[in-house]
Amino acid sequence: MSHTQPVDLDTLFTAEEAAAEVGVARQTIYVWVNRGYLKHAAKQGHLKLFRLEDVFEAEKSRDRSRRRKV
Repeated sequence: MSHTQPVDLDTLFTAEEAAAEVGVARQTIYVWVNRGYLKHAAKQGHLKLFRLEDVFEAEKSRDRSRRRKV
Protein backbone atom coordinates (compact mmCIF):
# COMPACT_ATOMS: atom_id res chain seq x y z
CA MET A 1 0.00 0.00 0.00
CA SER A 2 1.37 3.37 -0.95
CA HIS A 3 0.42 6.46 1.00
CA THR A 4 1.48 8.70 -1.93
CA GLN A 5 -1.49 7.76 -4.12
CA PRO A 6 -4.56 9.98 -4.01
CA VAL A 7 -7.13 8.66 -1.54
CA ASP A 8 -10.85 8.57 -2.29
CA LEU A 9 -12.50 8.86 1.13
CA ASP A 10 -15.66 7.21 -0.25
CA THR A 11 -13.77 3.93 -0.63
CA LEU A 12 -12.31 3.95 2.89
CA PHE A 13 -13.80 2.42 6.00
CA THR A 14 -13.48 3.02 9.72
CA ALA A 15 -12.08 0.19 11.84
CA GLU A 16 -15.61 -0.70 12.93
CA GLU A 17 -16.92 -0.80 9.35
CA ALA A 18 -13.92 -2.76 8.10
CA ALA A 19 -14.22 -5.26 10.96
CA ALA A 20 -17.88 -5.85 10.11
CA GLU A 21 -17.00 -6.48 6.45
CA VAL A 22 -14.29 -9.00 7.33
CA GLY A 23 -16.24 -10.59 10.17
CA VAL A 24 -13.89 -9.80 13.05
CA ALA A 25 -14.09 -7.62 16.13
CA ARG A 26 -13.15 -3.94 15.82
CA GLN A 27 -10.32 -4.52 18.28
CA THR A 28 -8.85 -7.11 15.89
CA ILE A 29 -8.28 -4.36 13.32
CA TYR A 30 -6.21 -2.44 15.90
CA VAL A 31 -4.30 -5.60 16.85
CA TRP A 32 -3.40 -6.10 13.18
CA VAL A 33 -2.20 -2.49 13.00
CA ASN A 34 -0.08 -2.92 16.14
CA ARG A 35 1.42 -6.16 14.81
CA GLY A 36 2.23 -4.60 11.44
CA TYR A 37 -0.26 -6.60 9.36
CA LEU A 38 -2.26 -3.50 8.44
CA LYS A 39 -1.73 0.24 7.97
CA HIS A 40 -4.38 2.90 7.73
CA ALA A 41 -4.79 4.61 4.36
CA ALA A 42 -5.93 8.00 5.66
CA LYS A 43 -7.21 9.87 8.69
CA GLN A 44 -10.39 11.86 8.98
CA GLY A 45 -10.24 13.81 12.20
CA HIS A 46 -9.23 11.30 14.85
CA LEU A 47 -10.52 8.31 12.85
CA LYS A 48 -8.12 6.06 10.98
CA LEU A 49 -9.55 4.87 7.69
CA PHE A 50 -8.73 1.61 5.93
CA ARG A 51 -9.03 0.18 2.42
CA LEU A 52 -11.04 -3.04 2.44
CA GLU A 53 -8.53 -4.76 0.17
CA ASP A 54 -5.82 -4.02 2.75
CA VAL A 55 -7.98 -5.39 5.55
CA PHE A 56 -8.72 -8.60 3.64
CA GLU A 57 -5.01 -8.98 2.84
CA ALA A 58 -4.16 -8.57 6.52
CA GLU A 59 -6.67 -11.29 7.34
CA LYS A 60 -5.09 -13.61 4.78
CA SER A 61 -1.60 -12.90 6.12
CA ARG A 62 -2.75 -13.60 9.65
CA ASP A 63 -4.37 -16.86 8.57
CA ARG A 64 -1.23 -17.98 6.71
CA SER A 65 1.01 -17.23 9.68
CA ARG A 66 -1.35 -19.07 12.04
CA ARG A 67 -1.44 -22.16 9.82
CA ARG A 68 2.36 -22.33 9.70
CA LYS A 69 2.58 -22.52 13.50
CA VAL A 70 0.17 -25.44 13.79
